[in-house]
Amino acid sequence: MKLLTISSVKILVILFFQQILLAQMPKADLIFVNGKIWTVDKSKPVAQAVAVLGDKIIAVGSNSEIKKYAGKNTKIVDLKRHLMLPGFIDDHTHFVSGGFQLMSVNLRDAKTPEEFAQRIKEYAEKNPGRWITGGDWDHELWGGELPRKEWIDKYTQNVPVFVTRYDGHMGLANSLALKLAGITRETPDPPGGLIVRDENGEPTGILKDEAMSLVYRVIPEPTLEERINAIKLALEEAKKLGLTGIHDIGTTEDLRAYQELYKRGELTLRVYLRLPISQWEDLAKLGIEVPFGNDFIRIGSLKAFADGSLGSMTALFFEPYDENPNTKGLATDIVIDGRLEKWAIEADKAKLQLSIHAIGDSANSLVLTLFEKIVRENPSWDRRFRIEHAQHIHPKDFARFKNLNVIASMQPYHAIDDGRWAEKRIGKERCRTSYAFRPFLDHGG
Repeated sequence: MKLLTISSVKILVILFFQQILLAQMPKADLIFVNGKIWTVDKSKPVAQAVAVLGDKIIAVGSNSEIKKYAGKNTKIVDLKRHLMLPGFIDDHTHFVSGGFQLMSVNLRDAKTPEEFAQRIKEYAEKNPGRWITGGDWDHELWGGELPRKEWIDKYTQNVPVFVTRYDGHMGLANSLALKLAGITRETPDPPGGLIVRDENGEPTGILKDEAMSLVYRVIPEPTLEERINAIKLALEEAKKLGLTGIHDIGTTEDLRAYQELYKRGELTLRVYLRLPISQWEDLAKLGIEVPFGNDFIRIGSLKAFADGSLGSMTALFFEPYDENPNTKGLATDIVIDGRLEKWAIEADKAKLQLSIHAIGDSANSLVLTLFEKIVRENPSWDRRFRIEHAQHIHPKDFARFKNLNVIASMQPYHAIDDGRWAEKRIGKERCRTSYAFRPFLDHGG
């Protein structure tokens, strides 16, 4: 009887302290139960439940473990065995320009030249006197014919237009925009760019890659508040897609807008910003090494372009395009004049990460050669070279990615997207080493 009494007292003491501990546990605002929750923890990759307090996950575990965090005001959601994932990080975005696209004329699903022109006509009527930009068109939707200024001139005599293909590597200017930019039949193609001309040598309105800069320089820069509004629209889209972080390709003006949103408490995802490589010296003089910033905004790396895109037939290949044997694509102006090599070597010395866009096999190869030179000449550090897209690779170059520890920054979306016409552009054989996720893994990349 005495032993029973002592045991009972011990149990009561244990229960008493358990209640104290439970009372001290934070009470969640939100609890998800009965789910298949991917934890990203190799020791315990799947859990049943998760507790959230404010904007923080405070516990992950079994239903019984997590229900201890429930209070009288806790909302409990039954996942009914559905999969729950952490927030996504999109490592290749043009976030601010995407926001501006949401504010501009939408040509993304225009399926005929007539629909293309009609949408621009309607937008011009609703927004008189303002530059019409955006676009996001895809000429493959109506058979592959590139649009011409004549399609839209009669609707836009008093408003300049420059609408880009959705890859951002070519655009259509109307006659007024060409006039404002000073583009005539005598205007030479700039290095790294192409002014498309008709059989009489007249510009059709299509400008590719560096030729687009001739128009961009006369388009008024958006104000800070316009930039902020564009980001807000993009943030709303990001929420719908479960994005909690992005790697953005932007400018110092974009950085200022992100900072302002952060100060206002309105930045709802984390931004890893890549600035133009031309600004490497400014960052180096400030002593900035990447990543630099706080939990919400970081300067992540420097971005450069080595070539164009497959869709615009400006991605740089060793051999001509099957679809147009007269071109192998375009190297960018900074490749042609040597600035890319000079800037990249000096930026790496300053411990600024390099992130270089390369789509064609020749572009990827020349960037790898540049990285090899940097490794030979500069002191070693945790440099984490990136090649954005790494889309079409010559077989000899897979091992070079591994040997140099280059991140092949590839996105499955591009295989779904450009993949629709890849074989038409470059043929079946070169497609065998395109979107090469498996070969990269097999080579240890």
